[in-house]
Amino acid sequence: MGEFDLIRRYFQRPAGDGVEVGVGDDCAVLAPTPGARWLVSSDMLVEGRHFLSTVDPARLGHKALAVNLSDLAACGATPRGFTLALALPRVDEAWLAGFSRGLLALADAHGCPLVGGDTTQGPLNLCITVFGEAPAGQALLRGGARAGDEVWVSGTLGDARLALEVFRGTAALAGDGFEAVRAAMERPAPRVALGQALRGIATSAIDVSDGLLGDLGHILAASRVGARIDADALPRSAVLAAQPLALQRQCGLAGGDDYELVFTAPPGARLPDVGVALTRIGTLEAEPGLRVVDARGAALEHGLRSFDHFRA
Repeated sequence: MGEFDLIRRYFQRPAGDGVEVGVGDDCAVLAPTPGARWLVSSDMLVEGRHFLSTVDPARLGHKALAVNLSDLAACGATPRGFTLALALPRVDEAWLAGFSRGLLALADAHGCPLVGGDTTQGPLNLCITVFGEAPAGQALLRGGARAGDEVWVSGTLGDARLALEVFRGTAALAGDGFEAVRAAMERPAPRVALGQALRGIATSAIDVSDGLLGDLGHILAASRVGARIDADALPRSAVLAAQPLALQRQCGLAGGDDYELVFTAPPGARLPDVGVALTRIGTLEAEPGLRVVDARGAALEHGLRSFDHFRA
């Protein structure tokens, strides 16, 4: 199978709403909504760095798009389309069928059509660029938080890191518990509806991709504020809650790959109900820095650090 046969069989589909020209030309042509602003994000996934060689291809397809949709969610954007650059060591039709199935199922669920991209031969590498829209002046950004705002997080944190520790052999899980945390790592749920509902309410937002400490730190730096976070208030699954406390804190504070939203909002703000649990985990302060405490308010000397591609 040649390159263009591969594209036609697995990735070419009719253009979606707002797409005047999709896969098959030199460029996609998208029709912007009047008064909206484009929001654009790219993420790359490299075998051995971001995913295991044994991952199910349908789950990999799902995750490849999910991590990009999560960036749109963090900015309160509505997905409009995406491109895929895909390097493959060889043409494996069974792998491609599974990958494209997982990828396009999530795309359909969020009304985000594939509009173009590129394919080549090489080590397995996936790079997606996603396009979204938000009304002018309403995108959620990192720089709007203020001292006194509350810090909130969606869903639960730490399951993906716990799954990684099981794969590494530093934690032990079996049966349903392992399958639950493995699904969290391989099939994250981008909080697109929540991000849109937070427009006009949240003062800042970010998705948890590299770990809570590092990602919240980006908000603090952009907004020039500090924060006090209660490590014992972090929402966690029953599987993670059954682990030793030190491992719970490692996974929740520095785990990454959660793709939940961390956002700030004024005290008393009426938060949206979109069917996702929201947990208050701390407060912003004028003094710079991120202070982590336990449920008694005692400072935690944790020594944890979020993921960094060039330090890890």
